[in-house]
Amino acid sequence: MKVTIVGAGAVGASCAEYIAIKDFASEIVLLDIKEGVAEGKAMDLMQTATLNGFDSKITGSTNDYSKTAGSDVVVITSGIPRKPGMTREELIGINAGIVKDVSSKLIQHSPDTVMIVVSNPMDTMAYLVHKTTGLSKNKIIGMGGALDSARFKFRLSEALECAASDVDGMVIGGHSDTGMVPLTRMATRNSIPVTAFLSQERLDQVSEDTKVGGATLTKLLGTSAWYAPGAAVSSLVQAIACDQQKMFPCSVLLEGEYGLNDICIGVPVILGKNGIESIVEIELNEAEKAKIKESAEGVKKTNDLLKF
Repeated sequence: MKVTIVGAGAVGASCAEYIAIKDFASEIVLLDIKEGVAEGKAMDLMQTATLNGFDSKITGSTNDYSKTAGSDVVVITSGIPRKPGMTREELIGINAGIVKDVSSKLIQHSPDTVMIVVSNPMDTMAYLVHKTTGLSKNKIIGMGGALDSARFKFRLSEALECAASDVDGMVIGGHSDTGMVPLTRMATRNSIPVTAFLSQERLDQVSEDTKVGGATLTKLLGTSAWYAPGAAVSSLVQAIACDQQKMFPCSVLLEGEYGLNDICIGVPVILGKNGIESIVEIELNEAEKAKIKESAEGVKKTNDLLKF
């Protein structure tokens, strides 16, 4: 199992670290445009191998895509990160060009790979990859929903004052401060609906805190977060590499599912060795349907800014 991560910044390096620690990949390649950065971070990570007990081989490369050849999974984290006050959508002009160039070079060397898109605005970048690469739809995955759901579960455990492992929940919709749809009605604490423990007012606050989770961290850190995004990516990669058939909300191309067409947006999917094994259609109530439709309209407005 060979995994390539393009972009050796904080998110990419964090992703490589988590994948290595989980020890399911034989080889991890870090690639970056900045001279020496990927090589340096790869060496630094390899020097933790005996300390963290993994055998994955991590190598770094400065812009040499031949080193990525034969990758089973590739992850695109490259692009400029958010700054305080910047929306994900404002990144589109710069990041679209980067993602288009990177994805085409990756596919030249790994034509059958599964591609995970992390770069923002993520739903639009995943859509761009669909429109420009020719990869089958099951092999292009936008990461956002897995991260948003992790943040949702953190906020739920905070509100419930319980262990995070006791909580389950999911966020669908667009990966944006206004487009996320936390499914509070379906969230549970050890199989009991959280509505049995929390008032609607508190649940609304949890939902709002989830939606601005990225912006909150950007304001505190001065740049985008990296630990949770890296962990979210590693979970998706592991599900594919180990054929786990696990369910995650991911941004995928819809062709009629949820009443939506020609759009990448977050919905629950089953991940396995083929990438997206299936799209799971869950029964939404009228309020949730309205929110997902509104979210899709926002994503389509951002998609309209793309120049192929």
